[in-house]
Amino acid sequence: MALIGKEIQPFAAKAFQKGQFIDVTSENFKGQWSVVCFYPADFTFVCPTELEDLQNQYATLKGLGVEVYSVSTDTHFTHKAWHDHSPAIGKIEYIMIGDPSHTISRAFDVLNEEDGLAERGTFIIDPDGVVQAVEINAGGIGRDASTIIGKIKAAQYVRNNPGEVCPAKWQEGAETLKPSLDLVGKI
Repeated sequence: MALIGKEIQPFAAKAFQKGQFIDVTSENFKGQWSVVCFYPADFTFVCPTELEDLQNQYATLKGLGVEVYSVSTDTHFTHKAWHDHSPAIGKIEYIMIGDPSHTISRAFDVLNEEDGLAERGTFIIDPDGVVQAVEINAGGIGRDASTIIGKIKAAQYVRNNPGEVCPAKWQEGAETLKPSLDLVGKI
């Protein structure tokens, strides 16, 4: 994906979190790890299941030094109304960003221009504001938030251990690889 290894583009937006409207900018993503989950729209079907699942992983992600942001092309007002009326969304503690101008969805290349809605995109962003992982799902395919945890741990390990990489199915504490000429053709 073209965004891997690139710094996120500047933006400013309104968001809803814990009963408050707040301002969020691209600067909020710096100095910590971030997970940004785009979804099509509030008051829909698959979206609340995904966002509730993400909330169920929120404490674990916070423990890894990660802040979570959900984003749709709805407004922050709509996020509040959804939060107030949906049992699943009412549990959410993380930041829900409104993107009615489509600025953020375009910058992350997840905007479906035809219908004006964001695709199901998940982005892991490092403390420098650089995209380290991207996953995009079709509209009918919900995401499993537990898979984000392993990706975060791998991204953090690689960042903290230059010259090492995490192989497929890597788990924290498992062996990593040190790419070299000696390994070529031996894996």
